[in-house]
Amino acid sequence: MVKALLLSIFFASFLNAQDLVIEKIRTLINPKTFAKDRAYIDVIFSPRKDFYTKEGRVDAIKVIKTLKDNGILNLFFKKPRDIDISFKTKGEPLFFIKIMGDSLQNIGYYRYVTKESNFNGDEFVWKINLTSEYAADPIILAQELEKSNCEIVDVTRENETDWTYVIDMKNAKLSVSELEGGVEFRLKRSLYAYWLDVSKVQTLKILSSARNDWYPYIAFYDKTLKLLRVMKIDTKKSNIFLDMKEDTHYIKISDIYTLKNIKDDLVLKPTAKKKLSTP
Repeated sequence: MVKALLLSIFFASFLNAQDLVIEKIRTLINPKTFAKDRAYIDVIFSPRKDFYTKEGRVDAIKVIKTLKDNGILNLFFKKPRDIDISFKTKGEPLFFIKIMGDSLQNIGYYRYVTKESNFNGDEFVWKINLTSEYAADPIILAQELEKSNCEIVDVTRENETDWTYVIDMKNAKLSVSELEGGVEFRLKRSLYAYWLDVSKVQTLKILSSARNDWYPYIAFYDKTLKLLRVMKIDTKKSNIFLDMKEDTHYIKISDIYTLKNIKDDLVLKPTAKKKLSTP
């Protein structure tokens, strides 16, 4: 009797697990498509256990990739449309927006507007709107976010043009060049501010050529992108020396007026952070 009861509970749990995958699929495709392709869906999503993560949740990205690869999920429109994308996370809001903004730009989304941003102390929600001929591809976005140690843990399609992403950023970092002590680094000409990881650096000397008209703007941040201090020098500089404080993890290098002032490379010469001596 007890054995039969345990088997019933096991199979009930197993069937429920199967339903979780199907329910995720239902949130990603329209009801007509689901009904038409239901038999095919059962085939390509078998066995169901392959669509779960080690943590036991449905692998939304794998589900989406399978739907795309089999021609069931279409992300393209006949003409440009307004798209709303909501991002949810439990991380630091400014840090999150920086990572998401860089990731969106890297996959080709330059023009979007913030529709809403809310932080209740536990969860941050950032909602953007953009116009495009296709919805943001979750697979490509997931690959881009991996560069910042962020993971998409859930994706929901509210309707044809509205998507919601849940992002895990507990191990997040900026996807930027990391300076190493004793290794010279060059910043090529750019119209955008230079972001660098200086977590391993104690001091940094920056050399600017005679052709440059560089008026330094340096911002210092901690590992969650909290602004620590800003250095502004309203005179042309050929070199400056920076001493990194203990909490400095990232720096942003720019020009007070315009980055067009920097015509040649900026040459960076870092020294390694001193190791703490053990008693």
